[in-house]
Amino acid sequence: MREPLKLIFFVSFFLFASCQEKATPSNTPQKIEEAHSIDLKNTEEKQVIVAFGDSLTAGYEVAPHEAYPAILEKILIKEGWPYRIINAGISGDTTAGGVERITFVLQHQPKIVILELGANDGLRGLPLSQIEQNLSIMIEQLKKAGVTVVLAGMKIPPNYGKPYSSGFEQIYSTLVERYQLTLIPFFLEGVAANPFLTLPDGLHPTAKGYEIIAEQVYLILKPLLKKEGS
Repeated sequence: MREPLKLIFFVSFFLFASCQEKATPSNTPQKIEEAHSIDLKNTEEKQVIVAFGDSLTAGYEVAPHEAYPAILEKILIKEGWPYRIINAGISGDTTAGGVERITFVLQHQPKIVILELGANDGLRGLPLSQIEQNLSIMIEQLKKAGVTVVLAGMKIPPNYGKPYSSGFEQIYSTLVERYQLTLIPFFLEGVAANPFLTLPDGLHPTAKGYEIIAEQVYLILKPLLKKEGS
């Protein structure tokens, strides 16, 4: 990524996400359940993958079928994998909100959870130890339930200084090593700062951007998948 594009991305990332946080209502299991209704019959027939995150998972300003979880599910169906994706993304969510919602996620007995949270914490400048602790709580509860965790790495602008932004990025690799997780190095790789793949805010992907993200997530997810009867 060229330096001017990095700057545009980071500035847009900070300004938009900060505003988005203020406009987001409280995230509760009830709100998520209403936003993402689930066909229990189909869920029982297939193994469940939960895409758990913020607006980048929810699919801000795109149609539900254009968000990455829906596209990823289409890829899985095309490739013959017996999995169903539940989109548990809520715009503006933080790691603290994720801790509150983890029980909701576990209710669906997922085999795999793609955990994409932390960016909003970083944009607020919350203590790195708090972010790591919240992510650890979620990871430990998921692993205790026998869930395979795929952790989506994120990056933030250096608004709070290079030590903070570097420390934030390091959280993800630290947790991957500690808990032996699968890592998505940077969730927005190849999409961030590309004006043809992001909305005017400079952060959130367009439908085309989500296609790229879904393909990249699939490649990381594929080694963890199991065919029926295996």
